Amino acid sequence: MPGPMPTLLDYFPPLDPYLNVLYQDGDILVLDKQSGLLTVPGKDPSLWDCVEYRARQTWPTAGIVHRLDKDTSGVLVMALNKRAHGRIGSQFEHRKTTKSYVARVAGLIEADSGLVDLPLATDWDNKPRQRVDYEHGRAAQTEWAVMEREADVTRVRLHPLTGRTHQLRVHMKAIGHVILGDAFYGDSATFAAAPRLQLHAAELGFTHPTSGEFMVFTAPTPF
Repeated sequence: MPGPMPTLLDYFPPLDPYLNVLYQDGDILVLDKQSGLLTVPGKDPSLWDCVEYRARQTWPTAGIVHRLDKDTSGVLVMALNKRAHGRIGSQFEHRKTTKSYVARVAGLIEADSGLVDLPLATDWDNKPRQRVDYEHGRAAQTEWAVMEREADVTRVRLHPLTGRTHQLRVHMKAIGHVILGDAFYGDSATFAAAPRLQLHAAELGFTHPTSGEFMVFTAPTPF
């Protein structure tokens, strides 16, 4: 049985801290996004509060380069001018960035590491959910490695080699280990097993658009 679908009435984005800034210069703004906060506004007018809105209160030119799901926390970079936006956006498009996530998933994973290589497509009957689709899906790959095994939970490090919507969530479900606290892909038990989605963008690396230096930003895992 799928978990409860979040509704507009469930949107109570965290206010403290309003924004958690990791780094800022003339070109980029790097944030540690809180779980429960949208990256960009939702389609419904009530979903206006988001990272983009909050950042622009202080940096009016701040633009979104990539996104994290509402319930995923962690490192997010924004561009502060068009040149930076183009250069960083190109790195995401051509897989020149490095990304590392931490997740806690249901059950014990026996192997120590592996690769999930399953194509993904929108589940049109259950938007915004995604699904494995061998016929129409886009290629998607995720590397994973066990960090720690708990009683009936595994902490894993995830390296997405592609950037599909909900990729990590669908891939972990596909191998039988749904991420705890996932309202879209878990059941009532795994959804209730954690107070939030146990998925965190722990590390992001990219080349600075002006200096050419490869920079790596980290945010401590909050669970």
